[in-house]
Order: sequence, then structure tokens, then C-alpha cells
Amino acid sequence: MGKLILMNTLNNNGNYAAPEQQGHNAEVQPLIGFMPSSLFEVLLRNFWILLISTVLALTGGAYYLFKATPIFSSTSRVYVEQSGPKILTEVEGVMTQSKNYLYTQAELLKSTPIVRKALDARGIRQMAMFDDVDNPIGFTKKTLQISVGKKDDIINISYESPYPAEAAELVNSVVDSYVVYQSSRKRTTAAEVLKILQKEKTKRAVELNQKLKAMIDFKKANAGMAFESGVGNTILDRLAMLSETMTRVQLDVIEAKTFYESLKTMVTEPAMLKEFIKSQRAKGVYVSTSGENDRLLAEIEQLESQMADIKEQVTTDAVVVRTLESKINKLKSQLDDHDSQFAQYQLTAARQNYLAAEENLRQINGYLEEQRKLAIELNEQIAQYTLLRSDWEQTRKLCDILDDRIKEINVTEDVGALNISILEVARPADKPFKPEKARIMAIALVSGLIIGVILSLVRDKMDHRLRSADEISAVIGVPVLGTIPSMSKKSSITNRGQRVHLEPTSAAAEAYRTVRTAVYFGAPNGQAKTLLITSPAPGDGKTTLVSNLAITMAKASQRTLILDADFRKPMQHKIFEIDDEKGLSNVISGQELLANVISKTIVDGLDILPCGPVPPNPSEMLNSKAFSSLLAELEGKYDRVLIDSPPVMPVTDARILGAICDITLLVLRAERSTRKTSQQARDGLLSVGTNILGTVINDIKRSKGRYGYYSGYGYGHYGYGYDGKRKTKRTTREATEPRSNE
Repeated sequence: MGKLILMNTLNNNGNYAAPEQQGHNAEVQPLIGFMPSSLFEVLLRNFWILLISTVLALTGGAYYLFKATPIFSSTSRVYVEQSGPKILTEVEGVMTQSKNYLYTQAELLKSTPIVRKALDARGIRQMAMFDDVDNPIGFTKKTLQISVGKKDDIINISYESPYPAEAAELVNSVVDSYVVYQSSRKRTTAAEVLKILQKEKTKRAVELNQKLKAMIDFKKANAGMAFESGVGNTILDRLAMLSETMTRVQLDVIEAKTFYESLKTMVTEPAMLKEFIKSQRAKGVYVSTSGENDRLLAEIEQLESQMADIKEQVTTDAVVVRTLESKINKLKSQLDDHDSQFAQYQLTAARQNYLAAEENLRQINGYLEEQRKLAIELNEQIAQYTLLRSDWEQTRKLCDILDDRIKEINVTEDVGALNISILEVARPADKPFKPEKARIMAIALVSGLIIGVILSLVRDKMDHRLRSADEISAVIGVPVLGTIPSMSKKSSITNRGQRVHLEPTSAAAEAYRTVRTAVYFGAPNGQAKTLLITSPAPGDGKTTLVSNLAITMAKASQRTLILDADFRKPMQHKIFEIDDEKGLSNVISGQELLANVISKTIVDGLDILPCGPVPPNPSEMLNSKAFSSLLAELEGKYDRVLIDSPPVMPVTDARILGAICDITLLVLRAERSTRKTSQQARDGLLSVGTNILGTVINDIKRSKGRYGYYSGYGYGHYGYGYDGKRKTKRTTREATEPRSNE
């Protein structure tokens, strides 16, 4: 633990920081954004609140279960088939097809007529459940529970009552009343439907005769049109055939026009004309009956062969060569003329074909228009006749349906029965439905825990005490140098003040040695001779820390002096059991010499300068030059001067001493020191330039592990033996700490 505490004094380079390096005054700042203790720690601290609230809630739940009246529930399950009388179509009645049919039946079960009928049954109104009820019908409608299954079409009728037999009887009576009501209603509905159908049948029969007569009269008025002979179909077929021919002729016209236009373009383009002649020859269209073209081609080929032979013997400028070239060109010209004449013939033929196609199109179009007029006249008559026939057939079919429905209603004997199936009859319940013991106790448990957590958080929020070493370090802004375990309140002040000397192997003694080690390493050699120990408020344990810390330093072979500067309530002379008639106040006032008032203690190397008579002006005396001179003289004689001062908050003495001492230790008491007073004490010391080395947490219970004190942590755990109060071997820490002047 000492190693963890000492790490708080490390600088950024990993070395131990001297007080100057750590900074003075306002350089020691509290951490910003400090987070409060965790919820678990809050609940652990307020365990009894949580436990009491939970126990009270469970007790309340148990009391409620003890006092609550048991409620029994009886349920009947009914299946209502969606059926009804057929009227005109194959679909049943409109109401049976409604999506809300089952919900409508559920509301009908709670309706006044059915409930009244159920209560009128023998013995229902005399039930015990209606003893204090003024309006049984309204009460039953309010308490009767009707529900429709979400995944089925089953209706559940339930009733809750302290009397299980009565609940079951009431539910069954309601179901019986519903069945009777539906049966009578269905028979009445069937009779009404029969009257409506018969009336409608008479009306439709008259309408059927009228439409048949109108259809016959129309046929007589249009005797020239044989509606049944198929003449109308012949006209329509001819119109369709002409329409197809018209489409085909239109395509022929487009094709002839396209060929004619493309041929006109070829005649003006020699290259395209030659390609056209070749294609026609390939098709066998261009055939010369006189063989003129073949002759010309043969002569051209013969002359070109002769010219090739002559060119091998003479020059190209020879007369014979030029003569042959002239003949060849003349023959080619004749061949081109023949091709041009063929193209003109083809162009003329294409034009004639195009004109003929257009004339054919005009004639077909005329025939089509004439046939279309005939079809229009015929369609008007057919349409009128078709409408008359359709109305007659529709009326005839409706009359047939009415006849069938009337026969069905007359023939069916069970027309008034409704398809209601009682799947489960309500029976008296064996066990109460409410209250649910497990649910009530679970709610009580959860409620108690929630209330306990809320009360714990509220209490923790209102409690400003410092709860852990981390919180103290964050709030005060200085490291925690050590933690002192709690000592028995039954021990005398001497026993507590000299615990290190009287019980060197105790956990408290080891804790004081840890503080001593932190002071050694936290302050450089020779720069921390005067050490002020104070606290924010009285009762924090600073006096006990002064005496025990001084003993540890003296046992480390350092000349140590305890200076009791607490003029308000001096205690050091009681701890070491010495006379307090003369002391510090006498030296400062010049009444006594320093050597005459310093007393030795039972600890080797430890002296004490008691307070002496309490002066009327302690603050002025501590702030005097005489005290400063005295302190300087003591620094020359002792390695360590530990000053016990009054608390910071009540008086200003601690601030005066803090300003002139090398380092200051601020003592806080576990579970008592508050954030506000600790911060105020720190700020008051820093305002006068006090160098606060760190804090020491006092009076820690063994279970308060959050302060860094480990339960059972004792000096004997290091394996060193003691013989009574006589020390036989130095501890590891004492062996490594300085033995002489620093």
C-alpha cells in the first residue's frame, strides 16, 4: 500500500517530486469531473435501508394476501358458427359475413335482454353475490367478462366471484339465455325473409312477362332481318375479309412505291445501275434474246487480248495501240447504252406497277366503306335486340333463384336453429384465481428493492461525507499518504497516542510507518524539518497522528520534537503524561528558557515541548517574531519538528503555522469528514502559501476496503519476530530509511 501511495508523488519523468516540483499553493488543484461512488458502493453503505424497505414491502404483500378475499373464476367456451338464411345469392346473410361478427356476438352476450333473462332464471337473483347490489343487471354487465380468441373463433364467457359455485351457475345461465335468444330471433328472421322473397317473386314474374313481350314485338317490327339465320354474321365476315384485303393492298402499294423510288435513284448513279443489272442477271430477268450483249463482251475481251500482245512488241504510243483502244471504248459505250435502255424499261414497268397498286387500293377502300355502313346499320338493330334479350334472361334467372330460396325455407324444418356449440360448460373452480400469491410477492419484492435503492440514493446524495481514498484524492487534489485503522474507543489517550511504541507489531503501528515513509520520499532531504499536522474539524485524530508519527521518526534514529501549538485544547502532555505548567507560551512570552521547558519522553530520540498555560491571544502569539525565532532555533537542534495545531476551520492558528512550516499534513476522519469542510480547509491553507504534502485518513474500520486499508494487514505478516516490547530486528522499511540527519 505504501508503494501505491508513494506513486502519487511521482513527477512526469518517473522520479520522486520534491515539494517545490509538486508546486505550492494553488498549483495543487482538485480533479475536475470527479465521479461519485458506484451504485454498488452506495447500496452497500445503505444496506440496512435496502434490507428494511424490502422486508417492509414483503410484509405488506404478505399482509395483503392474508386480508384479501380469494376470487374464483368460472369460464364457459362457446363456438358460434357463422350461418344464416340465404336470400338471393349463394352467400349467406350479410350479418354472418361481417368481420366483426364474433365481437358483435360477444357484445350481445352482455346485452340487457340476455342478462335480464339469465338473472330471471330460478335462484340467480337470490345468490350471495347480489346481497349488497341494488342493480343486479348493471352489476352483472359490468363484471361479466367476454373475450374472443385471437387465434380461433371461440368466445369465452367468464365471471369472477368469491363464490365459485355461484359464478359457474351464472355463466351457464347467461349462455343458455343467449342460445334461446338466438333461436327465437333466427326463426323470426326466417319468416320475414320468406315474406320478402314471395313479394319479390310476384314482382319479378310481372317484369319477366313484360320483357318477353318487348323482345317478340321487336322481332316482328324487323322481320326483314333474320336474327337467327346468320345474315348478320355474313355481313360482318365480309367486312373482316375486306379489311384484311385492304391491309394487304396497302402493303403492296408501299412495296411498289419503294421499288420505283429506289430504281429512279439507280438510273442516275452508274455504279448502282451496274449492281442492279448484275442482280437482275442473277435473277434471270435481264436476258438478251439476240445475244448482242454477249457479242459485245466477246469482242471487247478479244481486242483487250490483242492489245496486250502488241504492247509487248511496240510502245504504248504506237498507232496500232491507240486504234485498238478506240475500238474497245466504242464497244464499251455500246454495252452501256444497252444497260441504260434496260434500266429505263424496268423503271417504266415499276411505275406502271405502282400506279396499278394505288388504283387497286382505291377500289378496295370504296368496297370497305360500303360494307362498313351496312354493318353499322345492322349493329344498331342487333344491339337493341341483344339488350332486350339480356334483360329478359337476367329477370328469368332471378325468378328461378327466388323459387329455389322459397322452396329451401319452406322445406327446411330446422330453419330457426342457430349453430351454437358449447365446448366447455362453466364449473366451480377448485383454486382461487386472485390474488396471485407469487405475483403479489414478486411485486412487493421489486417494489421494496426499488424504494430501498431510491432511499439509498437520496440518502447518499444528501450525505456529503468523503467515502473513499480515491474520492478524497480527487476532491482535495493532493495524494493520500496513508490510512490509519480504527482504534478502540475504550483505550486510554496514552495507549492510542503511543500505539507505535506500546504495540509495535499492530496494524496501526505499521500504518503510521507507512505515513512516515510517504513523508520521507515526498519531501527532499533537509527541506521538510518542520511538519504541521492539522485537520479541518475537531475530533479528526490529528493529535494521535502527531504523537505516533513522531515516535516512528524517533525510532528511525531521527532527533524528533513534538511541538504542541494547540493553545485551544492541548493534548500532547496527556499522551506522554508530563507536566504542562510550563511550555511554549512561557518561552514565547520570555518567561522561561527553551531548555527548561523541553521534556524527554520514554521514546529514545523524542522530545516534547508542551503547550504550557493557555494565553489569551494564541493567534497573535503564533504570528509573532518570537515564535518564528523559536521555530528556527528548533530546526537547528532537531531533524524533525512535528507541530500539533488547532483545526483549520474554527480558528486561524493552523493557517499561521502552515505559512511558516515546510510541509503540512491534512488529517481527515473516515465516514466523518465532509467534502465541503475538507475543501474549505484546503483552500484556507493554500491561501496563505501552505505546502500541503498530502492527506492522512484516520479511523478506518477494517471493512472499509475502499480507503485502501486491507483487513488483517499487520506488521507481523512480514515475518519478523518480537520479544515482548523489545525490538530484536529492524523492519525492512526502517532498514532502508535514513538513520541520521536529512
